[in-house]
Amino acid sequence: MTSAPRVIVVGSGIAGLTVALHAADRGCSVTVVTKDVLEHANTRYAQGGIAGVMFADDRVEDHIRDTLVAGAGLSDEAAVRVLATEGPARIRELVALGVAFDRDEHGEFRKGLEAAHSYPRILHSGGDATGTEIERALVAAVRATAATVIEHAFLVDLLVENARVSGIRILRDERDGHAGTLETLQADAVVLATGGIGELFAHSTNPAVATGDGIAAAIRAGAAVADLEFVQFHPTVLAAGDAFLVSEAVRGEGATLIDEEGHRFVFDDHPDGELAPRDVVARAIARVMRQQDGRPVLLDATAIPATDADARAAWLHERFPTIDAAMADRGLDWARTPVPVTPAAHYLMGGIVTDLDGRSSLAGLYAVGETARTGVHGANRLASNSLLEGAVFGARAGDALAMDSASGVWPVLPHHDGGFDRDVDTAGDAGAPHPAFTRAALQNLMWENASLVRDEAGLARAAGVIAAWRAHERTPHSERAYEDENLLLVAEHVVAAARARTISAGAHFRRDAELAAVR
Repeated sequence: MTSAPRVIVVGSGIAGLTVALHAADRGCSVTVVTKDVLEHANTRYAQGGIAGVMFADDRVEDHIRDTLVAGAGLSDEAAVRVLATEGPARIRELVALGVAFDRDEHGEFRKGLEAAHSYPRILHSGGDATGTEIERALVAAVRATAATVIEHAFLVDLLVENARVSGIRILRDERDGHAGTLETLQADAVVLATGGIGELFAHSTNPAVATGDGIAAAIRAGAAVADLEFVQFHPTVLAAGDAFLVSEAVRGEGATLIDEEGHRFVFDDHPDGELAPRDVVARAIARVMRQQDGRPVLLDATAIPATDADARAAWLHERFPTIDAAMADRGLDWARTPVPVTPAAHYLMGGIVTDLDGRSSLAGLYAVGETARTGVHGANRLASNSLLEGAVFGARAGDALAMDSASGVWPVLPHHDGGFDRDVDTAGDAGAPHPAFTRAALQNLMWENASLVRDEAGLARAAGVIAAWRAHERTPHSERAYEDENLLLVAEHVVAAARARTISAGAHFRRDAELAAVR
């Protein structure tokens, strides 16, 4: 009797857990590895919702068009078509697993509008707790399977034998009685679903676990990565207390952005104002903050129609309970007074290059979710497409790796011409003056030189400092030290990719290119 294919899924967000469910359903022996508890993933923090063509008067072609427009012409149209076409089935699968999307008085899904969508196709749960509800349902479903779950286990590296991934090395957390031991897990296939790189920047909406571990491991193993220069910055994060994302859906409901003089400044940059693509809104905020000596702009929810402030307060509490609680915790009365907001690193559009079934350029290695570069997002992700991407391509990867395992053939991503997985020069001036390495120093370096607005001078400065830091050999022994090495490696590639793309595109904005065009 042939034994079940062994599959390791690293990461426990919507993409990783969907892979686990589909692979387990197709007879694979699945192990889910996560460096925190199973429930702690970026998915849990997603407020905005999940986009999908779930209404009779919406069209798949319109969702495709909206996604392509947001991607600034750099999305892979085949991937976008898969996303929009298969999205409704994956949403219905989530409903079957127990996800309670919000419904109106007639029992129909409640529609939500977000930036750059031509139709209010966003589904929410608990108002602004969509990610938390999806994570809850998926965790329960995975725990109900025979899958093995290993928590508090950090991905150190991929095991590669004969040009094929054969497992992973992990660092077990001493909280589980393993005293920080290194262990090896063998597998027929490994799926990286480790999320993004938010910890690379001084301001981020991501949880502290988003340190680019999967991408760094893939780079070290020789897998192709691409589009790491495309980092999306969310426009509206509370600039009071700890960083807290204020969903785009708030602006979709009518909240406005104003400067200290009360001017709705985003219309100066785009005719859609507050509902323009995220990169436009984020840069507009950054521009005004520079004019205001760095002081935040204001999100004005008092612009949302209501009979009076009390009625508005009640509506905001019902529609956005999580955000409303965060406002109250910070002593902010957003129903009556505009609140301070600033942009922050939010989502990585690039990552490990995959085909439409999650296969990478390295046999036996798959990637999904924010860790993967499927081509869906191009240079800028359309709002609420991230949860959808995790569900759609997670399901496809789970199905594909079960099929690949059964056949004994491990297809790899073919080479793409045209710069799709182009090599980038990661060299920098290691002899340049630089501060001592700390994670905070790296985050500030990236924020100042490789965030919303970039130019060659700043990127070259960042490359030099990173090269100097990487020239010093360090031997990590703790999870945080391993994370720091991963962040440094990914930072090197982000900066190199940003230098290689000398024109502006979507979330990648080159100030020097814009100035040259004006001249």
